Amino acid sequence: MHCPFECPYLQEARRHEEPPIADPATFPNQDIRVNEQFLRNNEELLVLVSVSLLKVSLDTPGAVDTDVKDALDSIVRTYRTLESGLYYESRPANLIAGSIQDSVQKQIEEFRKDMAEDSGMHSIRDADLMGVFVFLQRMEIQQNNGRRLGRAFLDFLLAHFPPAIKQPEPSPTLITP
Repeated sequence: MHCPFECPYLQEARRHEEPPIADPATFPNQDIRVNEQFLRNNEELLVLVSVSLLKVSLDTPGAVDTDVKDALDSIVRTYRTLESGLYYESRPANLIAGSIQDSVQKQIEEFRKDMAEDSGMHSIRDADLMGVFVFLQRMEIQQNNGRRLGRAFLDFLLAHFPPAIKQPEPSPTLITP
């Protein structure tokens, strides 16, 4: 059983935890440039993908940072093969990561479909998506506290990209028999 993100003990422990030290030279996909200009140009896409990744991960029972890491790795490998002209979907061996990957990819396809219906064309490039996923992959490495069941990266996403909370339906003010 996981401690909920709102747990005051978990929040206090995170405040006192030493941040992990990640060497950018060891990050995967060094050949993919993700600079500040790229992030500014793709800010909406970054928010969309981050919220989607967070929501899917929170809705997946038992999901922890390592599952998200495996899902991000498979997604990036899939986009790399697309860039080369082939379609080969990389799949993680981890079933939870596979579930996260499937759900995120479905949400992206739905978003692309909605954009196509609204504007008549696909306006999300695969290269931009790959860059956003590489950025999130690097953020996961920087936030991951190394614990087997750690959720520090998910907590980071929750703090920076809180999902929209559904408002309760207003109750009718007129009572009818």
